[in-house]
Amino acid sequence: MKRRREVEKGSEIRSAIEELSMAIKLKPKDKLDDSAYVPTKPFIHVCNLVLQVLDKIGPTMLVLRQDIHQNIQRLEKLFESDPSLYSNAVEILKKEASEGNARKGPSCSKAFVWLTRSIDFSVALLQRLSQDPGQKMEQAVEESYIVTLKPWHKWISSAAFKVALKLVPDNVTFINLLLAKDETYDTLKEEIQTLISLLEPFLEEIHSILVSTYAFLIIHA
Repeated sequence: MKRRREVEKGSEIRSAIEELSMAIKLKPKDKLDDSAYVPTKPFIHVCNLVLQVLDKIGPTMLVLRQDIHQNIQRLEKLFESDPSLYSNAVEILKKEASEGNARKGPSCSKAFVWLTRSIDFSVALLQRLSQDPGQKMEQAVEESYIVTLKPWHKWISSAAFKVALKLVPDNVTFINLLLAKDETYDTLKEEIQTLISLLEPFLEEIHSILVSTYAFLIIHA
């Protein structure tokens, strides 16, 4: 699966809502363990949209953006090898765990964990900006980073991120970049809340799967 083309300016939020809504509708209902299902294609799509949102924040997110892009490529490559088998990302985790490769090198399992953390960061940031539009962008990015990515970053990555914070745009500029053509801020705010309402249970399922079955990945990713 080649990386999806860039969506129309300002329509990243809408595109993510459509993708997640479709994933919920298509979620298999006949699985004995319904919680152990994470649709790979929508997951990758949301991660690609996270990249586009990070692009709007600017060069401060360059390192994080590169990591996300590389992790997406890993998942895409394995998914493309057998889209039917790997339509459920949990099958990717199972495969690498059974082979003993989940913690070795640049595995897809590690990529999955870090991509999940990146989505956590994006949700936290969007939530802060929608709840308090007057909050400084630098503060919103830093607070979102502290509660999502920082606990897993080594000191070098944390130090680099702190320096890069000085390059973030102001919140008005960022929000304007998120606005679709002819869209009002109130409409954007509603769309962000809709996206968050879809992403939160999606992420909750993923974290539940990781904690209950693949806790070793969280520590060693």
